[in-house]
Amino acid sequence: MDNDDVLTRKYQAMLPLLNERQKRAYLATEADALGYGGVARVARLSGVARSTIHSAIEERDLLDDTGRIRRKGGGRKRRSELDPGLKQALTDLVDPETRGDPMSPLRWTCKSTRRLAEALTASGHPASHRVVREMLREMGYSLQANSKTMEGSSHSDRDAQFKYINKQVRSHQRAGQPVISVDCKKKELVGEFKNVGQEWLPQAKPRKVNVHDFPGPELGKAIPYGVYDVTRNEGWVSVGEDHDTATFAVQSIRRWWYSMGQQAYPTATKLLVTADSGGSNGYRLRLWKYELARLAAETGVKITVCHLPPGTSKWNKIEHRLFCQITMNWRGQPLVSHESVVRLISATKTKHGLEVRAEHDQQSYPTGQKVPDEIFATLPVNGHKFHGDWNYSITPSDEVK
Repeated sequence: MDNDDVLTRKYQAMLPLLNERQKRAYLATEADALGYGGVARVARLSGVARSTIHSAIEERDLLDDTGRIRRKGGGRKRRSELDPGLKQALTDLVDPETRGDPMSPLRWTCKSTRRLAEALTASGHPASHRVVREMLREMGYSLQANSKTMEGSSHSDRDAQFKYINKQVRSHQRAGQPVISVDCKKKELVGEFKNVGQEWLPQAKPRKVNVHDFPGPELGKAIPYGVYDVTRNEGWVSVGEDHDTATFAVQSIRRWWYSMGQQAYPTATKLLVTADSGGSNGYRLRLWKYELARLAAETGVKITVCHLPPGTSKWNKIEHRLFCQITMNWRGQPLVSHESVVRLISATKTKHGLEVRAEHDQQSYPTGQKVPDEIFATLPVNGHKFHGDWNYSITPSDEVK
């Protein structure tokens, strides 16, 4: 075996084990050791270009000890460096102002890196979807879902109303009177449907659910209306199955009173209710006030209602004290029946002592119920001096039927 064969086998064994910097240094050393003609010989036997070996010899003494594999500036140039107009072209495609331009080809598809790459290539700036993704990250973009933070314009008396509600809550609590926050939770499909979230199950054995979310006529939906005791950190949920009406809302409060409220506040003469401005407990609904008047007459308790200003429903105490805990408790579990909904809600607890009771309400609550003018005019509803439309009290009256 001649020397060339020995060197060839040595290079074939060594070079795959070295990184790029080590490979260049090794070949440069080999070329120096062979003397005159060493560069040409090493290049022929190793399959590495002569220019690379010459460069390796020149840079060998210049390489620093910072661990760099390539010298500064070495390697393939970035696409954005080769095409100076690429970044601006991408900015024009994803910029919020340009995105809505009727002339933009990606008004509604600009979040897809592949579609962006296609549009850039078509406009004379070839780029792959990987290049687009890297550039977007460098430009401060990220994939984001819509954030539910905008609830319409802010009312001029919004802050004043919150201060007024806080004053009423403290006044009732100091007097030992109950304060509740009420609302209807999002309606839930009942049956073998996917529920958002995950639960622990044996590996590779997920629970099978329906592909499509089409409610069946036999089960329909669950309508959870909640009552949250702000002072005692306790909750009540009526799980209805018909309609979310004002009658259903007040019936849920009635069920809470007889199941929990009356026992917790045996000497109560007043009840403060905080509620949203819309929905089944909206301040404009005559039926809501009529049903509350009936409840006040039935229990002998004066009911005061303070509505949150329009556009602030997410600030309702029940949303982040009760409903969010229920959602976390049943995450990943299909709500196969109304009974399972009741069971999962009742099992909701927190480390801060939240207790929840729930009941299935199978009554019918037809929509379209009206309160005639002559009956509404006799209701003992007294608006407060500050925003009497949002804040009012209902005194017990035997005349209400």
